[in-house]
Amino acid sequence: MSEEIIYIAGGCLWGVQAFMKTVPGVVLTEAGRANGTTNTLDGDYDGYAECVKVTFDSNKTSVSKLMEDFFLIIDPYSLNQQGIDVGEKYRTGVYSKNPKHLEQAEVFINKRTDKDKIMVEVQPLTNYIRSPDEHQDYLDRHPNDYCHIPHDLMRKYK
Repeated sequence: MSEEIIYIAGGCLWGVQAFMKTVPGVVLTEAGRANGTTNTLDGDYDGYAECVKVTFDSNKTSVSKLMEDFFLIIDPYSLNQQGIDVGEKYRTGVYSKNPKHLEQAEVFINKRTDKDKIMVEVQPLTNYIRSPDEHQDYLDRHPNDYCHIPHDLMRKYK
Protein backbone atom coordinates (compact mmCIF):
# COMPACT_ATOMS: atom_id res chain seq x y z
CA MET A 1 0.00 0.00 0.00
CA SER A 2 1.22 3.48 -0.87
CA GLU A 3 -0.43 6.00 1.47
CA GLU A 4 -0.65 9.68 0.61
CA ILE A 5 -2.45 12.58 2.32
CA ILE A 6 -4.54 15.37 0.86
CA TYR A 7 -6.80 17.88 2.66
CA ILE A 8 -10.25 18.55 1.24
CA ALA A 9 -12.48 21.47 2.27
CA GLY A 10 -16.07 21.31 1.10
CA GLY A 11 -18.14 23.30 3.56
CA CYS A 12 -19.21 21.72 6.84
CA LEU A 13 -16.66 19.01 7.57
CA TRP A 14 -19.20 16.57 9.06
CA GLY A 15 -20.66 15.65 5.69
CA VAL A 16 -17.38 15.82 3.83
CA GLN A 17 -15.84 13.33 6.27
CA ALA A 18 -18.90 11.04 6.17
CA PHE A 19 -18.74 10.95 2.37
CA MET A 20 -14.97 10.75 1.87
CA LYS A 21 -14.55 7.80 4.20
CA THR A 22 -16.81 5.75 1.88
CA VAL A 23 -14.80 6.52 -1.26
CA PRO A 24 -12.89 3.51 -2.62
CA GLY A 25 -9.17 3.84 -1.94
CA VAL A 26 -9.60 6.12 1.07
CA VAL A 27 -7.87 4.53 4.05
CA LEU A 28 -8.51 7.06 6.83
CA THR A 29 -10.20 10.41 7.40
CA GLU A 30 -9.85 13.04 10.09
CA ALA A 31 -11.88 16.20 10.61
CA GLY A 32 -9.78 19.33 10.93
CA ARG A 33 -9.06 22.89 9.86
CA ALA A 34 -6.60 23.99 7.16
CA ASN A 35 -4.53 27.05 6.37
CA GLY A 36 -5.40 29.32 9.26
CA THR A 37 -3.09 31.74 11.00
CA THR A 38 -3.03 30.48 14.59
CA ASN A 39 -2.23 27.30 16.49
CA THR A 40 -5.63 27.14 18.17
CA LEU A 41 -9.25 27.15 17.08
CA ASP A 42 -10.30 30.09 19.23
CA GLY A 43 -12.51 32.85 17.89
CA ASP A 44 -13.85 32.49 14.36
CA TYR A 45 -11.13 30.04 13.36
CA ASP A 46 -8.70 32.77 12.20
CA GLY A 47 -8.80 32.06 8.50
CA TYR A 48 -9.11 28.30 8.71
CA ALA A 49 -11.19 26.26 6.28
CA GLU A 50 -13.09 23.31 7.70
CA CYS A 51 -11.52 20.31 6.00
CA VAL A 52 -11.00 16.59 6.05
CA LYS A 53 -7.53 15.08 6.12
CA VAL A 54 -7.84 12.22 3.65
CA THR A 55 -5.30 9.40 3.69
CA PHE A 56 -5.61 7.39 0.50
CA ASP A 57 -3.93 4.42 -1.15
CA SER A 58 -2.48 5.76 -4.39
CA ASN A 59 -2.48 2.21 -5.77
CA LYS A 60 -6.28 2.20 -5.55
CA THR A 61 -7.27 5.79 -6.32
CA SER A 62 -5.78 9.07 -7.52
CA VAL A 63 -6.07 12.77 -6.81
CA SER A 64 -8.04 13.11 -10.04
CA LYS A 65 -10.55 10.48 -8.92
CA LEU A 66 -10.81 12.06 -5.47
CA MET A 67 -11.50 15.39 -7.20
CA GLU A 68 -14.32 13.77 -9.22
CA ASP A 69 -15.90 12.52 -6.01
CA PHE A 70 -15.31 15.84 -4.25
CA PHE A 71 -17.06 17.76 -7.04
CA LEU A 72 -20.13 15.54 -6.59
CA ILE A 73 -20.70 16.86 -3.06
CA ILE A 74 -20.00 20.59 -3.45
CA ASP A 75 -21.26 23.58 -5.35
CA PRO A 76 -17.94 24.49 -6.99
CA TYR A 77 -19.22 27.95 -8.01
CA SER A 78 -20.06 29.10 -4.49
CA LEU A 79 -17.62 31.35 -2.65
CA ASN A 80 -17.47 30.84 1.13
CA GLN A 81 -20.75 28.94 1.27
CA GLN A 82 -22.02 25.39 0.98
CA GLY A 83 -25.69 24.78 1.70
CA ILE A 84 -26.87 27.04 4.52
CA ASP A 85 -23.35 27.36 5.96
CA VAL A 86 -21.86 30.76 5.14
CA GLY A 87 -18.45 32.21 5.92
CA GLU A 88 -14.78 31.90 5.05
CA LYS A 89 -14.44 28.70 7.08
CA TYR A 90 -16.92 27.01 4.70
CA ARG A 91 -14.93 27.75 1.55
CA THR A 92 -14.00 24.95 -0.80
CA GLY A 93 -10.40 23.97 -1.32
CA VAL A 94 -7.79 21.31 -1.86
CA TYR A 95 -4.57 21.52 0.14
CA SER A 96 -1.46 19.38 0.26
CA LYS A 97 2.19 19.37 1.20
CA ASN A 98 2.82 17.41 -2.00
CA PRO A 99 3.15 19.73 -5.03
CA LYS A 100 2.11 16.88 -7.36
CA HIS A 101 -1.27 16.69 -5.63
CA LEU A 102 -1.81 20.39 -6.27
CA GLU A 103 -0.77 20.03 -9.91
CA GLN A 104 -3.19 17.13 -10.37
CA ALA A 105 -6.02 19.11 -8.75
CA GLU A 106 -5.29 22.08 -11.03
CA VAL A 107 -5.25 19.82 -14.10
CA PHE A 108 -8.62 18.39 -13.08
CA ILE A 109 -10.12 21.88 -12.75
CA ASN A 110 -8.49 23.25 -15.91
CA LYS A 111 -9.89 20.38 -18.02
CA ARG A 112 -13.43 21.37 -17.10
CA THR A 113 -15.47 23.53 -19.46
CA ASP A 114 -16.69 25.55 -16.47
CA LYS A 115 -13.20 26.20 -15.09
CA ASP A 116 -13.63 30.00 -15.16
CA LYS A 117 -16.55 29.81 -12.70
CA ILE A 118 -14.96 27.41 -10.20
CA MET A 119 -14.25 28.86 -6.75
CA VAL A 120 -12.30 25.91 -5.32
CA GLU A 121 -8.91 27.09 -4.08
CA VAL A 122 -5.89 24.85 -4.64
CA GLN A 123 -3.03 25.75 -2.29
CA PRO A 124 -0.12 24.28 -0.39
CA LEU A 125 -1.03 23.23 3.13
CA THR A 126 0.48 25.80 5.47
CA ASN A 127 -1.17 24.86 8.74
CA TYR A 128 -3.49 22.11 9.98
CA ILE A 129 -5.28 21.57 13.27
CA ARG A 130 -7.21 18.41 14.09
CA SER A 131 -10.78 19.11 15.17
CA PRO A 132 -11.87 18.14 18.69
CA ASP A 133 -13.17 14.60 19.21
CA GLU A 134 -16.81 15.69 19.17
CA HIS A 135 -16.39 16.62 15.46
CA GLN A 136 -14.75 13.33 14.44
CA ASP A 137 -17.17 11.05 12.56
CA TYR A 138 -19.98 13.31 13.77
CA LEU A 139 -22.68 12.10 11.37
CA ASP A 140 -22.06 8.48 12.38
CA ARG A 141 -23.25 9.44 15.86
CA HIS A 142 -25.88 11.99 14.71
CA PRO A 143 -27.17 10.70 11.35
CA ASN A 144 -30.20 12.99 11.31
CA ASP A 145 -28.27 16.20 11.89
CA TYR A 146 -28.01 18.79 9.12
CA CYS A 147 -25.73 18.09 6.19
CA HIS A 148 -25.46 20.06 2.96
CA ILE A 149 -24.66 16.89 1.00
CA PRO A 150 -27.74 15.10 -0.40
CA HIS A 151 -28.41 11.83 1.43
CA ASP A 152 -28.39 9.78 -1.79
CA LEU A 153 -24.79 10.90 -2.44
CA MET A 154 -23.83 9.97 1.11
CA ARG A 155 -24.71 6.39 0.22
CA LYS A 156 -23.03 6.37 -3.21
CA TYR A 157 -20.35 3.84 -2.26
CA LYS A 158 -22.09 2.00 0.57
